[in-house]
This record gives sequence, C-alpha cells and structure tokens, in this order.
Amino acid sequence: LDRAFPRSARGALKIGRTLVALATLLCFVASSAHEAYAALAGMETVITLLFLLLYLLRLDARMRCLFWPLADIINSVLSALFLLVVCLFAVIIKTNKGTLAGGVLGLILLVLCVVDAVLLCKKISLDKARGRSAPAK
Repeated sequence: LDRAFPRSARGALKIGRTLVALATLLCFVASSAHEAYAALAGMETVITLLFLLLYLLRLDARMRCLFWPLADIINSVLSALFLLVVCLFAVIIKTNKGTLAGGVLGLILLVLCVVDAVLLCKKISLDKARGRSAPAK
C-alpha cells in the first residue's frame, strides 16, 4: 500500500476526479437525464477509481505488461473529449436543474482530466533520462 500517493498532487487529483465524477453521475441519475450522460459519468467514475487503486496498491509496478502512465494519459484525453461533447449538450439543453448541475460538474471534471494528463506528461518526460547521458542497464 502506497501511503504517500493520496497525499501527492497526482493522488489528490485522482481522488478529486473520482469524487467529481461520482457527483456528476448522481446529478445525471437524479435528474432523469439522457442515459448517455449517466453512462459517461459512470464509466469515468469506475475507470478513475480503478486507476486510483492501481497506483494506491502499487499494481503498476507489478504488472509491467503495459506502460500505465501512458494508458492513464490516453484515458484522460479521451475522457476530456467525451466530457466536452456530452457536458456541453447537457448545459445547452438543460432539461432541468439536475442536468445543468451535472453538465457544470462534468465541465469541471473535464478541467481535472486535462490537468491530470498534463501532470502525467510531465512525469513521463522528467522521470526518464534520455540521450547519451542515460546510464546503461
């Protein structure tokens, strides 16, 4: 168990993404919004929670079959694109206040996804030494 991860910037961001995605899901479900809105928020909640558990339990170090930070970046970018489309529709159409609240929370989640992708890109580029000065393994 990585006790330092929840206190790190990336850990706090993952926890925040999970909570905002859950709040977005609850708003969409409570307002009886279109199923696509709730499905996207639900998938985002589950996938972000799985990445949070992956890093919290240090499974990324054990399962080396995939480069997990890159998979996390791809997830963040694709989530941001889907959230942009769906939440703009939810805000523009705003069938009721719950749908509007879910759309606004979804746009906040979009910003968190972009920040997460940027932090992960910086981590990937700063953690690995490149060029001739890299030590041989």
